[in-house]
Amino acid sequence: MHIDQFDYQLPPELIAQHPLERRDASKLMVLNRQKQTIQHGHFSDVLQLLKPTDCLVINSSKVIPARIFGQKKGTGTPVEILLTKRIQGDLWETMVRPGKKLRPGDWIEFSNKPLLEGEIMGIGLDGTRLVRFLYNGIFSEILAEIGNMPLPPYIHRPSTKEDEIRYQTVYCQEEGSVAAPTAGLHFTPELLDKLKEKGVSIVSITLHVGIGTFRPVKCEIIEEHKMHFEEYTISESAANRINETIRNGGRVVAVGTTATRTLESAAIFREDLGKHQVIPGTSSTGIFIYPGYCYKIVDSLITNFHLPKSTLLMLVSAFYEREQILKAYQEAIDHGYRFFSYGDAMMIL
Repeated sequence: MHIDQFDYQLPPELIAQHPLERRDASKLMVLNRQKQTIQHGHFSDVLQLLKPTDCLVINSSKVIPARIFGQKKGTGTPVEILLTKRIQGDLWETMVRPGKKLRPGDWIEFSNKPLLEGEIMGIGLDGTRLVRFLYNGIFSEILAEIGNMPLPPYIHRPSTKEDEIRYQTVYCQEEGSVAAPTAGLHFTPELLDKLKEKGVSIVSITLHVGIGTFRPVKCEIIEEHKMHFEEYTISESAANRINETIRNGGRVVAVGTTATRTLESAAIFREDLGKHQVIPGTSSTGIFIYPGYCYKIVDSLITNFHLPKSTLLMLVSAFYEREQILKAYQEAIDHGYRFFSYGDAMMIL
């Protein structure tokens, strides 16, 4: 398929720059695949849309304050680094600006109190830099003090104290992501409690969002695109609850593309059941889901509105017909929906 088949025109003013005052006040577009209908409401409506037999699968990954600012040692050139993946120990894969001025052997000073410096150890094929950090104290605590939330480039403002709270889900636990699993940003503790009271099974899994979130598809033929690998974990208890839902004929409802990719990566066909089930464990996935893919685990999807020509839009277009998704996106534009990370949501039934 050609990349242009996943393009659409979005007015810039519809790109959300700030979160709404209330998480669950965002708009919710509901797509019914069987009836081929579109309905409009608010995110709090998921309480009526979900059934007691459903299993709601959320991604509990926590965003780290991965954007840090410093200067090149010896020249004072301002440097911005985005941590994208811990390789081993104090060695990290990073995205840097200005990249051309940072070569292996260069040092970057970030802070003296607490001490934090980094040495460029190598250059990746995709322009990333391997950086070894030298510091006094605990690295995560230093990041919490001097780091900034890694807001996406389409949010044209610096991160604030508000983003430290609002660019996290209310159920985040395990640190490791460099971008939020944004479909989950709409949930409130109160809404989750009401869903539990209704009988909905809420299951946490973890996928740490990595550099692939920031990488555009550069291939004209999308099948040639290669995804970056991301680490995920599904506990045995989580797998058991998901598999019980499948055995009982309930729906597995994935909150976001990260939960979707995790579940589909962990699927295995059980001949004795005649169904796919989820395997527990820790692994990594580079799964690329685009039209033609046959979903094995996910029955319903809650997601935000995604960038044109992105792998996330392709994943959603594989869940429903591409033409129907683009039609829904145009209707969202016509109705003034807010797009991307801090934007509104869609639920596909």
